[in-house]
Amino acid sequence: MIQVDIEEERKEILKRYRRLLRQAKPILKPGDAKIIKKAFNVSLEAHKDMRRKSGEPYIYHPLEVALVCVEEIGLGTTSIVAALLHDVVEDTYWELEDIEREFGHKVMTIIDGLTKIAGVFEYGSSQQAENFRKMLLTLSDDVRVILIKIADRLNNMRTLGSMPRHKQLKIASETMYLYAPLAHRLGLYAIKSELEDLYLKFTDTTTYKAIVHKINESKSYRNKFIRQFIQPIEEELNRQGFKFSIKGRPKSVYSIYNKMKKQNIPFEEVYDLFAVRIILESELENEKADCWQVYSIVTDFYRPNPDRLRDWISTPRSNGYESLHTTVMSNLGQWVEVQIRTKRMDEIAERGYAAHWKYKEKDAPGKTTSGLDEWITQVRSMLESNEGNAIEFMDDFRGNLFQEEVFVFTPKGDLKVLAFGSTALDFAFEIHTEVGARCIGAKVNQKLVPITHKLKNGDQVEILTSNKQKPSEDWLNHVVTSRAKAKIKDALREEKKSAIVDGREIVQRKLKQMKMEFSSETVEKLRAYFELKTANDFYYKVGKGIIDPTTIKSFKDFRENQKLKHKAIQEKVRDESTFTKEIKSLKGPDHDQLLIGEDMDVVDYILAKCCNPIPGDDVFGFVTVNEGIKIHRTSCPNALELLSNHGNRVIKARWTSQKEIAFLAGLHIVGTDRVGLINDVTKVISSELKVNMRSITVDSDAGIFEGTIKLYVHSTEHLETLVKNLKEVEGIIKVTRFD
Repeated sequence: MIQVDIEEERKEILKRYRRLLRQAKPILKPGDAKIIKKAFNVSLEAHKDMRRKSGEPYIYHPLEVALVCVEEIGLGTTSIVAALLHDVVEDTYWELEDIEREFGHKVMTIIDGLTKIAGVFEYGSSQQAENFRKMLLTLSDDVRVILIKIADRLNNMRTLGSMPRHKQLKIASETMYLYAPLAHRLGLYAIKSELEDLYLKFTDTTTYKAIVHKINESKSYRNKFIRQFIQPIEEELNRQGFKFSIKGRPKSVYSIYNKMKKQNIPFEEVYDLFAVRIILESELENEKADCWQVYSIVTDFYRPNPDRLRDWISTPRSNGYESLHTTVMSNLGQWVEVQIRTKRMDEIAERGYAAHWKYKEKDAPGKTTSGLDEWITQVRSMLESNEGNAIEFMDDFRGNLFQEEVFVFTPKGDLKVLAFGSTALDFAFEIHTEVGARCIGAKVNQKLVPITHKLKNGDQVEILTSNKQKPSEDWLNHVVTSRAKAKIKDALREEKKSAIVDGREIVQRKLKQMKMEFSSETVEKLRAYFELKTANDFYYKVGKGIIDPTTIKSFKDFRENQKLKHKAIQEKVRDESTFTKEIKSLKGPDHDQLLIGEDMDVVDYILAKCCNPIPGDDVFGFVTVNEGIKIHRTSCPNALELLSNHGNRVIKARWTSQKEIAFLAGLHIVGTDRVGLINDVTKVISSELKVNMRSITVDSDAGIFEGTIKLYVHSTEHLETLVKNLKEVEGIIKVTRFD
């Protein structure tokens, strides 16, 4: 039992509370400090007997969340009060009515948005997705709900070390799935980068540590390099009378990792590891001219890469981000990204939404709405029209968070900002729902194009319509904006309802003919057999004739076969001792085992085909509906979605000793071709390490050799030794594992 010094803790709590007040001081109006104190006392009292997993008093958490709201997001008193009280309703005897009575309607609404829903949800949804949806529904009323939630999540991620492993995976994946993209969309770049880095730290610790080590290793070289790089620019800026500051920093760990993964390159080959930021003090009306003048100074000294110029000053991103980015070649032959912006732009980039509002009020109260306001209006309409299940909703919403943009014009010259990859059909729905629903084609720059035509920056678009046209299912494949998707789904939903009713009747009749019971259990098994997400999807496909009712007969035959197989297995398992002996003789005495669940038992499982885990890999178990427990690698391409939306079906899993059992793994090899290379490679694999190969495919083009090898190994350690030995073969440049 850890001894707790109550007096020390009390001092620490007061110290943190005073720090919060100090940070908030510049924004407090008369009477605000009193309200904050009241909220702090309520929270302190409500959580007095609670501790966090780390053993610290629970009150540290609401205090830290409130501090993030002030210090890193720039929010005001209402948000501080809501942050201090955000867990009170969920964890204690306080009700929402009490909050409203003591702190007013606004604070109550925000806390309601932050309080999780309890209960059971329809199949195909999940508690997590429903809670995401509830929280996002309040986004349209009050953006502060999301901002406080992001602050809450940031503190949870910073203290994730004290959580058990499976909880770390679930929370980190949710963060990457929803909160990091949300922070990006609301312009909170510093928080977004920290959330991504923390995600990597807890899901792929080895890679994270390796990148951090390499960044630290090159720190003194990097500082010297940046000093030399900015010296001539600084001198020229001073000569021309600019007031400015320059920051040099490496890219975030996650963005480096992402580049390594996307381009399949080692750390050393990531070409723009550093970014240099020039921040100007500039009057609002001169901002644009000043930034371009600085750009011209930078490019006088260093040659820019013309493909890497990003001008978000003339047309800011829809989350309010303004900056001028260029990548230039330094004198030492290294690419450096240079970001040029003013102090105002920098604050908006760092603090996003809150700063954007602050400047909007200060500069011009009557100023036209920004892209960020438009985005929130779009989200609002998407939320209002959403009737599908929560997971489908989450997928649509996430799609809306990531997109880059394309700028196009109406025939009258009005600018429309759409998601990158938008088609003429997206544009039609952007104009009006009716125009979208009747769209048959478009004229882009006076040329006739189909509705599927992808738009490019600067296109001028005119939509052609017909009263006979109506939306169809395949339209969903030709749009990317959530507005268009929502409107098409609305139209299809009406049509779908009647098809579902028809399908249900057909299934009922068919099962009756086959003397099978029409029950939710049977329908659930039919859904799984036809590999569909929900029972309604199954009814719909039957109703539309996509699934022929006669094929339901094949399901009955399949069930009977399964029963026979199951019976045979049961009989085999019955004789426990012979079964155990058989397993031992097959696997050798000290075979590898996977321990699963809270009690770390040996349970039946299947290895997921999407990522082929092998002993030594970091893994988790996932309880599927029809196939028992599946084991996935934590770095599996599907892990993010599974952990975020179905965290309740995730269970702990880890390997024990691994000896004489082989698992399939894949290696990708690149090198310079020479006579005898293949022979040397296969020699390393089969003779040196006694590994069995399943297949090898090799391609050689203009002296470059590329091959993939599938082989059986015992563990990640075994695989790493093999990779190391292969890299030593003359002519081999790169060896990487693939799923």
